[in-house]
Amino acid sequence: MIHRNLRCYSTALRELDKKWIQRWRNMGPGLNPKKFQNSPDAETFYALVMFPYPSGVLHMGHVRVYTISDVISRFKRLQGYNVIHPMGWDAFGLPAENAAIERGINPKVWTETNIEKMKSQMDSVLVDFDWERELSTCSPDYYKWTQKIFLLLYEHGLAYKKEAEINWDPIDQTVLANEQVDSNGKSWRSGALVEKRNLNQWFIGITKFAEALNKDLDILDQWPDKVKAMQKNWIGESKGSQVKFPCGDGEIEVFTSRPDTLFSVQYLALSLNHPLVVKASENDSKLQQFIETAQKSPQDSKDGYLLDLKASLPIDTTNNKCTDYKIPVYVAPYVLSYGTGAVMGCPAHDTRDFEFWKVHNPNYSPLVTVAPENLRDNWDLPYTQKGVLCDNSTITNGVDDLGAYKGMSSVQAGETITSTLESLGLGQFKTNYRIRDWLISRQRYWGAPIPMVYCDDCGTVPVPDKDLPVMLPEVTGETFSRGNTLDKMDSFKQTTCPSCGGHATRDTDTMDTFMDSSWYFFRYLDSQNSEKPFDSQKVANMPVDMYIGGVEHAILHLLYSRFISKFLGSIGLWEGKELNNEPIKHLVTQGMVQGRTFTDPETGKFLLPSEIDLTDASNPKIISNGKTPNSSYEKMSKSKHNGVDPGETVKKYGADAVRAHILFQAPIEDSLNWNEDQIQGVDRWLRRVISMTDTLTSKEPKGDVARKPYEDITLNGKHYRQLELSDKEVELFNEANKLIKQIDTSINVDLSFNTVISDLMKYANALNNALKSKEPFNQQLLLDLYQKLLVIMSPITPCVAEEAWEILCSKLGNPWTSVLLQQFPETKIIENDVMNYNIFVNGKARLVISKHKKWFEEDVVEELLNHETIGKFATKDTIKKVIKKPGMISLVV
Repeated sequence: MIHRNLRCYSTALRELDKKWIQRWRNMGPGLNPKKFQNSPDAETFYALVMFPYPSGVLHMGHVRVYTISDVISRFKRLQGYNVIHPMGWDAFGLPAENAAIERGINPKVWTETNIEKMKSQMDSVLVDFDWERELSTCSPDYYKWTQKIFLLLYEHGLAYKKEAEINWDPIDQTVLANEQVDSNGKSWRSGALVEKRNLNQWFIGITKFAEALNKDLDILDQWPDKVKAMQKNWIGESKGSQVKFPCGDGEIEVFTSRPDTLFSVQYLALSLNHPLVVKASENDSKLQQFIETAQKSPQDSKDGYLLDLKASLPIDTTNNKCTDYKIPVYVAPYVLSYGTGAVMGCPAHDTRDFEFWKVHNPNYSPLVTVAPENLRDNWDLPYTQKGVLCDNSTITNGVDDLGAYKGMSSVQAGETITSTLESLGLGQFKTNYRIRDWLISRQRYWGAPIPMVYCDDCGTVPVPDKDLPVMLPEVTGETFSRGNTLDKMDSFKQTTCPSCGGHATRDTDTMDTFMDSSWYFFRYLDSQNSEKPFDSQKVANMPVDMYIGGVEHAILHLLYSRFISKFLGSIGLWEGKELNNEPIKHLVTQGMVQGRTFTDPETGKFLLPSEIDLTDASNPKIISNGKTPNSSYEKMSKSKHNGVDPGETVKKYGADAVRAHILFQAPIEDSLNWNEDQIQGVDRWLRRVISMTDTLTSKEPKGDVARKPYEDITLNGKHYRQLELSDKEVELFNEANKLIKQIDTSINVDLSFNTVISDLMKYANALNNALKSKEPFNQQLLLDLYQKLLVIMSPITPCVAEEAWEILCSKLGNPWTSVLLQQFPETKIIENDVMNYNIFVNGKARLVISKHKKWFEEDVVEELLNHETIGKFATKDTIKKVIKKPGMISLVV
């Protein structure tokens, strides 16, 4: 048998993978644990892991997140839930397209090949997914319904096309949403410095849901605080005032969250495509040149162009309208083209404004109107906190006279100023949001085509449902290249109008792939539906009970998913009243897996594993020169030569050891430093567990021991009414049951998988020590506790648990059914009536004795005096006082 080698050879563990993967695959529906479900009336648990992009290669980060998801699913199934645990493929997108261009093949071929590779890799690490629910976003059966959701958004006024300044990636030659540009103005994928262009693009009106998206973060009490904070920051709710600054014959509107700083305004700044800027540029070649250059500038640029315009404050400090036009107006690339496209510059009270002012007006001091409440002699500018309004009689460089506003708090002044503006028609109270509508147009081939046509007579016409999906045409090396492939294909582009039958052209852009991933968790629940995206009854198991994935998706994917779910709920496609149409109850963000990284101490070059001598792992050396390299743990990547191939690791140690090790190494939310040396301890533990089957089934009784009856003990249908346990057996029984309870809590409440492995090891050690003990232990008790150990191990190490379970059934002559079909053990603690008493004589501890719990209530003196130890220090005649408490007897002599 395989297990015979386990005491000596770790290679035997990997042999179990082959055996049991094949056995499970060949079992009939009634016996196959991969197809098993509990009673139809059982509660459902929807466990979901973020579906991957099919790159063709699983990395250790994948293995970690899939193992976590798999273990939770298996535990829940043991505990009686009907578990939904699907998997699919986020298959559209630039990486597949670029890879296909490089190889001269259709991205469909490249993607489907990779999917098959990754499915095989997932099987190798024993991940138990519901493959009958599988979906792929690049399948017409799926993107047909992505297109339908787009049309529903259009029907409800939430999808629209407009000319707008957009982010253009010059390398990937496509538009990017604001969320796909980092803080340095670079593309999130290619790393190129993003350019600004004006294009006619499709947008989705996510801002209509901004208030709900922000507010409902408060009800997501099982989401990480850091994720909610990131979303709140991106949504950017701010309460303030919409202010109109008179400017020539018109007005410049500005939103500000600090109306209390109105009297410190020293300039206005407009975005590059503000209407006044566009108009001014028609007759100003220098401005045109500035705009062209600024469109390629980073967002933190301090460049500015002074317009031939002057604006004035809307009111003065006496609450009258201002008519003195003296505020300069700049064009500045740091002003974003959303909202009003204009900001009021308060150098004294805003860091960004302060930096801009220093560049363009270095000889003019910032104009201060707000100061700390407890005014100090010196404080740094800009002062960005709220405080009190102060004029020049109180501070240097202040407004000459703030009139009635002097001494007001920032809050009171802001409310008073806004009320005055409102009464004069020059402003109003307003809640503003940082989030912008979602730009979804992409000038790429490998995505879901936008289902709209443009008719010479009818204008923009949606594709009717009967004509969905709008299929991607087949491409060849001649027609397929970077940029907008579909726009070059007349066979796709030229069509007829669905409304009038006349000539029309198709929209040749495809949708942002986040459209595909924003609703896939609904489709899993009704993946074969050919009539609609999903049936409302089939998605009754929404919201997702637990969603697991990386924190890097906090803004893009998770925010868009919340929005689309709320939209679908608002039009009655699903009932999400439990969480206000939120799609996810519990979000788990696991830390990344980091690899040991070596660099040359002189050049900083990343070193290959083949360049390092690891004979002594604690003291690595560079082979070429014998020097000690710099060593650290960093995110795994090809460039750093620190990646670990999961396939090779599984071949070396077996999937069970890899799964247990990856859970044991770090708490779920922390980064995991992959250290293969430490897997040996897990390997020894697993081999020890299997080897116990021999000892358990060949154990000879060891004499007799004092036993006491413990009645009415029932666990998993086993009755211990006739079983008598010794104190040591009660101790073992209780320790095992406490550990089972801790494991239950760690999985279902704390998600503390590293402590789960630790507790399983403690359980196995306690049982192993009992087996090796010279004292006799009841054989029925040991077998029962061992069986429970295998059951609770099975979600983590299914092959080892199944192998040991089969061996045990065979040796005991019991019919075998999979350990994966068992139930999670119930737990019970046996209340032991025996406790230890500390015996003191004149305050010194002299003896520890085991007695029943109420022994101290009896007349214990005579019994103690007859004990040889206490008899040395006390006699009946010398005792002055006896102090008795539970667990303690003190004699004063």
